[in-house]
Parts: sequence; structure tokens; C-alpha cells
Amino acid sequence: MAENENGAAQAPQLKMNVLTQFVRDMSFENILAQKGSAGNPQPDVQVQVNLDAKKRTADHQFEVAMKLNITAKNKEDGTEMFILELDYAGVFHVEGVPEDQLHPFLLIECPRMLFPFVRRIVSDVTRDGGFPPLNLETIDFVALYRSELQRRAQEQQAAEQPVAN
Repeated sequence: MAENENGAAQAPQLKMNVLTQFVRDMSFENILAQKGSAGNPQPDVQVQVNLDAKKRTADHQFEVAMKLNITAKNKEDGTEMFILELDYAGVFHVEGVPEDQLHPFLLIECPRMLFPFVRRIVSDVTRDGGFPPLNLETIDFVALYRSELQRRAQEQQAAEQPVAN
């Protein structure tokens, strides 16, 4: 830890830069057009978000990926209208984050930086695919992180349960 001019301990300065971001994989399937459906169906949209972070070989560099699986079904009969799968990643330079806070930082703060770009891609792809542009609602990455921790804890607890004969 560094010291300030009064000799008091001071936390290291946080540094975070987005070095690059990119679409790793994307797929859009317009099922409605393939079936030749007509009319103006109302979509029921479901969005699943998965996050992943990993250390890169360079010092202080991490790759954070946001994977979205978006499906739209007709509200009337439940038939699928479209499926959009997007794997979007960013490479971040992160310094000054304590080791015990790095995991939540990478899976909360980094996706917040990527989200506006992901939202724009989803909007453009759905519009270009013949549907009204889908404007994703803001994702609460803190809640997403907490639910993932809870899910993992439940899985671990279930794995530790003795099997009854």
C-alpha cells in the first residue's frame, strides 16, 4: 500500500481501461420469415444473460464475455418468431482492485461498460431482421452476480449431500 504525505496508508489507485471489444459469435434466425407467416404478431421476448471472465497472459489484462440468448415467441400461439444469440467480449486492463474484489469487479463493472454496445447490436440486428428494434432493458449486473453466487452455493450444497440408499 502506498502512503500519502501524512504517512497514512492509502489504497492503490484503481485503473480500468477497455482495450478492445468484439463480437466473438452471433447468430440471428428469423423463424417467422422462414415459415412465411403473415400478420402482425405480438412478441413475447425472453432474454438470458451469461457472463464469463478470464485472465489473459499479459499483466492486468482480463477478457470478459457477455453471452445473450434472446428468443421471441408469438403471444397468441407461442410459435417462435426469432432467436438471437450473441457472444460479445471485451478486453480490459484492470489495476488496483484488491484480489478478493476482482471477481465481482470483472463480472459487474466490466459488463456495465460493454452493455451499451451490446444493446445497440441487439437493436440493429432485430431491426435489420425485419422486426421492430429490440431495446434491451438495463441489466442489473449486481443482482445477476448475486443470483449466480447463490445458484453455485446451492449446487455445491446439493453435491455435498449424502446420497440415500
